[in-house]
Amino acid sequence: MDIVAACRAFVSVSSHGSFTAGAAAARIPQSVASRRIAALEQHFGARLLDRTSRTAALTAFGRDMLPSARRLVELAEAMQDEAERARSRPFRMAVPAVCGPLPLARLVADGTACGLTLDLHPADPRERAELARTQEVRAALIAVPADRAVWRIPLGLAETGGPHSTPIYLETLRAGRADRDSRRRRVWIQPEDDVPHIRDRIIRLRDSLGLQPVQVVVGPALVTAAAAVLASDDLLLCSPTQATELGLNWRPIGELDPARGYDITAAHPEDADRIATLPHRGIARCLGLRDARDETTGNGDARS
Repeated sequence: MDIVAACRAFVSVSSHGSFTAGAAAARIPQSVASRRIAALEQHFGARLLDRTSRTAALTAFGRDMLPSARRLVELAEAMQDEAERARSRPFRMAVPAVCGPLPLARLVADGTACGLTLDLHPADPRERAELARTQEVRAALIAVPADRAVWRIPLGLAETGGPHSTPIYLETLRAGRADRDSRRRRVWIQPEDDVPHIRDRIIRLRDSLGLQPVQVVVGPALVTAAAAVLASDDLLLCSPTQATELGLNWRPIGELDPARGYDITAAHPEDADRIATLPHRGIARCLGLRDARDETTGNGDARS
């Protein structure tokens, strides 16, 4: 027996003094209300209502039980309201600051379709990791080495010149004897790529090729780095999607193939389960995978 449903029928019928009116108020057929109250009476071993053809009057036992039945119904309704609020409570998640507004909006819409109200917080890699560590967000897309990533986004160099169909080699940035006093072309690293598994590879390559230290620069913001590239012949380390958004021409790097790697971390297992309901392709679009038909490889990497 569903004792809450039975008590709801009992409270409604006793309040209206009629099985017909009480059942209508409870939005159940009269026969269902009658069966539920009869089951409740059998459960308690005493009659709750005296029935006539038109009325239903409380017995002495019914009068004693009505307050408890009403409290149980009110508590059940309060729990239902709380459950609705909990389901609709915003789910705060840290995402890369480089994600575009349209893919993020689509991800929020995907979340709504999955019963998840997303509250997205764009941030750089260090901030996302700290927000996840301190549980200021319930989940975060964190930067990880590409070989451990769920999503992998290739990186290359973008410039105002071109377009070119061939890779660009960093060794071509080394100054010759004739132009040692001229300005050196620089490679700008944006905050999203200022992580050891990306930044350090570029710096090691710079040093092995004999480039000057100032030829690899970590920009304080993407806007700063992009502005420097737009105003000169400098190069921006970025994804193909970012290059397109900035109106730059993208080329792979000849000496290495850096890539951003992303995984999801969640504060609690149930939060991880809720994020798992989101379409992987929706997250991939936010991260900059260009092909919406991207596939997930055997090791979990989504590649463009």
